[in-house]
Order: sequence, then structure tokens, then C-alpha cells
Amino acid sequence: MFFRLFKESFLFAVNSLGVNKLRTFLSLFGITIGIFTIISVFTVLDWMEKAIRDSLATLGDNVVYVQKFPWSFDPNLEYWKIIKWPVVSMKDYEAIMKKSTKTEVASFSIVEPESMRYRKIQSDNAYIWATTHDFQDLRSFEIEEGRYFSPEESATGKNVAIVGYEVADRFFEGSSPVGKQITIAGHKTNVIGVFKKEGKGGISDSGMDEMTLVPINFARTFINMRNPFLGSNLMIRSKENVSIEELSEEVTMILRAARKLHPGEESNFSINRASLLTQAFDSIFVGINVGGWIIGGFAILVGGFGIANIMFVSVRERTNIIGIQKALGAKRFFILQQFLTESVLLSVIGGLLGVLMIFIATIVVNYLWELNMHLTLANILLAVLISGIIGIIAGYAPASSAAKMNPVDAIGYSFG
Repeated sequence: MFFRLFKESFLFAVNSLGVNKLRTFLSLFGITIGIFTIISVFTVLDWMEKAIRDSLATLGDNVVYVQKFPWSFDPNLEYWKIIKWPVVSMKDYEAIMKKSTKTEVASFSIVEPESMRYRKIQSDNAYIWATTHDFQDLRSFEIEEGRYFSPEESATGKNVAIVGYEVADRFFEGSSPVGKQITIAGHKTNVIGVFKKEGKGGISDSGMDEMTLVPINFARTFINMRNPFLGSNLMIRSKENVSIEELSEEVTMILRAARKLHPGEESNFSINRASLLTQAFDSIFVGINVGGWIIGGFAILVGGFGIANIMFVSVRERTNIIGIQKALGAKRFFILQQFLTESVLLSVIGGLLGVLMIFIATIVVNYLWELNMHLTLANILLAVLISGIIGIIAGYAPASSAAKMNPVDAIGYSFG
């Protein structure tokens, strides 16, 4: 019985929406914009969160990063003092390798802009990532063509390089870079590999795509290792069953001793780890989430008022029909369900149109910028759920007024 009544209510609703096309379109517009606003914010947020978490995954949850500057803001730190701190150096790396008992693998690296040239193509600010050999065990990446450095090439400072996807595309214009020779800071360098494309998004815009990786012992010939603003970094991964806190404490003690800091003196280096960034981004995601609900909520509220107004108009227009239905024995529930179905159907169609707009927008965005942004099933279901709830809330008052009508008064209204 319920399903038969629902079917009849659904057919009434479809017929009503089809008869009043312009009114239906105007009613849909508010809900469509509201759903588009909320779900587009969630879609962008999902993309950002996935991209950032994927980037954080490359950092490793059991890896600490020793650097001059901290990753998170600390109001207790005096940043004018941090500027005076010494940069992380090879001596720090050697102290860890010699004294640490909780370290499984460590790598020292430097990222610096340098001139790079291939034939007539030149860049004065190409990013050179100089690193010790164990970098491959700490930073996840894939080599699409060629190979990684051999231990001998790293130890002897062989003039070899692995270029990022964008670097290869810019300098070699579609041809294979492997086996060719580029010039880095005036030094001829053989290209032995190309990194697989990582794409944009996450913590850095393009990860390894814009980088050229070289052995640290080769980079010593053109990078000033005493530069107080050197972009140096020490990556350390803990042994199995050693917590990140234990590793951080040991690294801190070793480096304090290596830098000859007194017991009461503050450390002149920063111990960073991925969890610091995760906590910072979590609060940002919450803020964006709340903002999306507030902005979209106002749009949906306006759309809900629009649907309620249209439903009151629909009730007035069909007063005589309501009277006839009730005179023939239609129960209040049937009348209530009839108008609620129309309201929910109207709202859900508006929500689905908003979802369709987002889907088209993601296709355009991915085509233009290759951002790998997708509309998830969870967001589609959320849009339908929100639309349905708004339809029930907006349609209940007019549906209830229709259900309570006296059949004699309703029939008489049409002739009044």
C-alpha cells in the first residue's frame, strides 16, 4: 500500500514539475548553487588533502629532518636568533653516522638554484638537489628511464645527474636525456636517468619534476658549503621498533655534543617530522570545511525558502484537486506524501544539477592543469542527502497545510 501511494505521489510530482517548467527551473536554481558551492569546496578539499597526504607519505612517518628552520610556528621561538644558527652540515651527518645507535639510514642533501644549460637552452635558476648516496632509501620516487647513482659515483663525486620530468621536457623537448651531457654551474654533467612524473599538488608544486639530482661530492665543486643560508637538510630514519620520539631525542643529544652546546644552552637546530605538518594541515582542513558549510549553507537556505514558496503556490493552485481527492477518501498521509515527494524531488534534481556542474568543472580543470581532481561517490551521496533533507524541511509546512484542508472548503475554494 505504501509503495502504491508513493508511486502515485511520485507521478503527481513529476506531472506538476513538467507542467510548470519555468517555475521549476527557478526553484532549482537556489538549491543547485548551494550544492555546487558546498560539494565543490569538499571536492577541492579532498583533492588537497589527498595530494598533501601523499606528499607527506614521501617524507615518511619514521623519519626526522634536521634543518635550520622549524616546520611549525612556535610563539616561544625568537626567529631573529634562528637566522644566526649555523646551517646543517656534513659534519652533523658524519656525527650521526658515527654515533647513532637508533638510525637505520641517513642522508645529507642540499637544494640550491644553479645555472643549467643544454645546447642553446639555459636556465639560471634550475633546482639542483645534491645528496649522499642513501637518499634513495629515504625519499620515495620512481626512475622512468635510466638508473640511480652507483655507490662509486656517489663516493667519488662523479659528474652525473638524474633529471626531473619537467626538466627533461623543457631541455630535451621530447627526446631521451639519458646519455646526453648538460652543463651545471659550468661543469659538464652526464645525464644517467629521468624521474617519473609526480605531478602538481601537495607540499611542493611538482616534487621531483623540477629537480636535478646530483651526488653531494660532485656538488662540492660548485656549491659554497659554508654559505650561512645554504638549503641543507639531514634526513634520518629510525630502526625497526624504535619510535620517532626516541630517535629525535638521540639525534638531539648527538648534535648538541657535536656542536659543543652547554647543558643550559638551547639547541641551534630544528628537529622536524611529518606529524608536525599533518597537525598543521588538519586544522587548516577543518577551517576550510567549516567555511564551505557556512557559504554553501546560506545558498541552500535561500534555495530552501524558494522551494517552500513554490510549494505554497502549488498548494493554492491545486486546492480543488486536493478537495476532490479528500472527498473520494484520500487520507491526510497521502496528501502530505504527495507534496513532500514533489518538494524532495525538486530539491534532489537541483542537487544533482549542482553535482553535474562540479563534474564538468573537474573535467575542465584536469584537462587544463592536470590536477587529478575527482568528484567522489561520498560527495555525490552527500549532495543527494543534503538536497533530500532540504526538500523535506522546505516542503513540510505547505504539505501539512494541504493535508489538513477540509474537503468541502477546498472544493468550494475553486469556485469562490
